[in-house]
Amino acid sequence: MHSIARQSALALVLLALPIAAYADLVGSVVKIQDGDSLTVLVGKRQVKVRLTEIDTPERGQPFGTRARESLSELCAGKEARVVDKGKDRYGRTLGRVYCASVDTSAEQVRRGMAWVFDRFVTDRSLYTLQDEAKAARRGLWADAKPVPPWEWRRLKDRGEAK
Repeated sequence: MHSIARQSALALVLLALPIAAYADLVGSVVKIQDGDSLTVLVGKRQVKVRLTEIDTPERGQPFGTRARESLSELCAGKEARVVDKGKDRYGRTLGRVYCASVDTSAEQVRRGMAWVFDRFVTDRSLYTLQDEAKAARRGLWADAKPVPPWEWRRLKDRGEAK
């Protein structure tokens, strides 16, 4: 009987591990790198965060500066809650970020400052926001032929980006 209780307790601990590994982070936004990356001070630790499900124009790409300014308006100096989704290949925390209770991924798409990142999207409602931004020609959608950042990076690597 004692063995069954111990096994049950162990099973509960093992089930809780994935939840603990991706617990929400809360801290102050201390830096905005670009339109989809920021740094949050959690306690005494700086955590670089890549917003999930979206991709914004790169530095040097049309609307890259405006996308960064938009994220700065939303988050700079504010408290942020990061729903931790793991790490990317650069060691950054991947997360859905909420600044002043605003979902920054959704707001960047709504403002026309980001594309829904098809390869990584799980929140299908972001497509509705993107369609609305396109129809209203907000942000990058004011451009006649906006180039998604994943294509722009590929063209840049080949020396073809403008």
